[in-house]
Amino acid sequence: MKSKTFRTQPLFLRNTYPGAGRWQIPLIKKQPIDLNNLNVLSYNNICNGSKPLFHSFGIHFFVDDYRFESVYSNPEKSYKKLKPHRILFTPDFSQYCEMQPWRRIESVGKGRWCGAYWQDQGSTVIATVSWSTPESFDYAFDGIQQGAVVAIGMIGCKSSKVNFLKGFWTMCERIEPECIICFGTPFPEMLTENLLVIDYVSTWRVA
Repeated sequence: MKSKTFRTQPLFLRNTYPGAGRWQIPLIKKQPIDLNNLNVLSYNNICNGSKPLFHSFGIHFFVDDYRFESVYSNPEKSYKKLKPHRILFTPDFSQYCEMQPWRRIESVGKGRWCGAYWQDQGSTVIATVSWSTPESFDYAFDGIQQGAVVAIGMIGCKSSKVNFLKGFWTMCERIEPECIICFGTPFPEMLTENLLVIDYVSTWRVA
């Protein structure tokens, strides 16, 4: 009887990127990024194949997790659809407050790993940053090189403004981002010179 041959490439890839912080979360490096005339498109809108017209767009993942789980579980196949696009925002795997800490850490690590993999393949990547409770500040901002451009989303944060703003200012302090791309309407306290706002409803161009 012939022995089975197991495909090990994705597992090997997951072990090739240097980590940062206590949890050794894969590091996304700072890159020169041109944000002029930035248009964006959600990942679920390219799942059925995007036309060359949209290849100059940035692809974001502010959609339900099940729509983009494959970018981590099947990275090589998924990247073929992502590769032509101008900028790739890292996937925003959920960090619900009700989740056990290990699952929230895993969500951060999976998103950063995707970004490190895409950079390794030659893409321009912007790290999406999210957090939940103050406890998450121990890992939520790891795996991003200081001074990099980052992205955040405002969906789901309106009911916990205090915690969200604590996380926002902690992120600013630790990462010192060159620019913060904000998907959705920011709180007034967040309006800084390096904040670039994108409308969730009309994610075709910078608002």
